[in-house]
Amino acid sequence: METVSYGHPCLVTAIAATTLLWAGLWAGLASAQSAGCTLERVAGTSRQIMRCADGVTVTAEGGARFQLVDSNGDGRPDSVSLRNRAVLVDVDSARRSGGFEVVTPQAIAAVRGTRWAVDVKNGTTSVFVVRGRVAVGRPSAGPRVVLTPGEGVDVSRTSGALTVRRWPQARAAALLARLGQ
Repeated sequence: METVSYGHPCLVTAIAATTLLWAGLWAGLASAQSAGCTLERVAGTSRQIMRCADGVTVTAEGGARFQLVDSNGDGRPDSVSLRNRAVLVDVDSARRSGGFEVVTPQAIAAVRGTRWAVDVKNGTTSVFVVRGRVAVGRPSAGPRVVLTPGEGVDVSRTSGALTVRRWPQARAAALLARLGQ
């Protein structure tokens, strides 16, 4: 870590970046609370859990950049916009009517009621299903694939076919461990 003296441009930049980070966190928290969701930090970790009254729970690993989105304006989120790192989404279909999506720069993962993890890094979105079924496709349309428990897909920015694979236990466990599972 570089040590910077008071008044140095790097310090001013660091303070501005920190201020923007906190402003973004508070804006996201206010948005979540107005959508019937509460945000809690997991003690002893950098993870956050967002619980919504309609049966949607989003667990985000530390450093994840995400935002809940209410695209139809009904006061409840219908998707998560994820820019980096990983989230675990649990949708209780008994309490939640309608679908729910995770939208990343490379993919859209959509469900009705299930539990799945989405990880964004190095220009690739990886989706892994714990429970239920998840449809995954690129935002630009094209064919979609449907994943079932234990299956995953890696979606890059290229236009190649999406290949569903049964994930090795070690890969699935590593992703889920980052999310406290």
